[in-house]
Amino acid sequence: MNIFFAIAFYFAAAVMTLGLGHKVFQYWSTPAPFRIPITPAPSTLPGVVLRMMAEVFLFKSLFKANKWIWILGWVFHASLVLVLLQHIVYFQKQPAIWIYQLQPYSQLAAYPLIICLSGLLLRRFLVDRIRYISSPSDFIMLFFLIAIALSGLLMMLFWQPNVFAVQQYFTGLLRLTLNPLPNHLLLYLHLLLVVFLLLIFPFSKLLHAPGIFFSPTLNQADNARQKPHRPSKTRFDNNG
Repeated sequence: MNIFFAIAFYFAAAVMTLGLGHKVFQYWSTPAPFRIPITPAPSTLPGVVLRMMAEVFLFKSLFKANKWIWILGWVFHASLVLVLLQHIVYFQKQPAIWIYQLQPYSQLAAYPLIICLSGLLLRRFLVDRIRYISSPSDFIMLFFLIAIALSGLLMMLFWQPNVFAVQQYFTGLLRLTLNPLPNHLLLYLHLLLVVFLLLIFPFSKLLHAPGIFFSPTLNQADNARQKPHRPSKTRFDNNG
């Protein structure tokens, strides 16, 4: 299992890095032949930056559209950040002090994380218009995220593996060194789910994470009168 998970994580990390890099390059190089910011939109670059930050950190558009979904979505993402910060201890031999100080809050974040994911999943089953536009991948991603969070919570509460051994294993992988991984079935399941998530990330709707920065409806200023939009090369031009 030591060798299996080492190969699996190296391969998954390579797929995610190359796939994500390819998609970001594709987003970056795709021409925007028209100026199409969603109004009301800022007319200056600082205004565009502030608007983008409001979308990234506060989900401003979602807040205006649906308060309940905004609560589920925002709390889920905030909890996910805390949980991911907690996992830094597995990749550093001497994590920063603030990581340890954040541990109690990161552990509590697992509960709202699972609750919000379950709420988003039920929404796709119970709301007719959402169920109609949902694809199988939407359900699969939510199921996998819930399974990863739930398996991690169960390990934290009931069947905790040797944390030091897990830390040694992953810090070893970063140095291309193979250390023994604890013999723990729930840990194996948790890691398999994480590997699967890394593999499908560049090909799933989770790409909205980097994709939001390349959305012309958000990253363009509403200044067409002052500065006409004249792209040097567009797909429209290539198609005649």
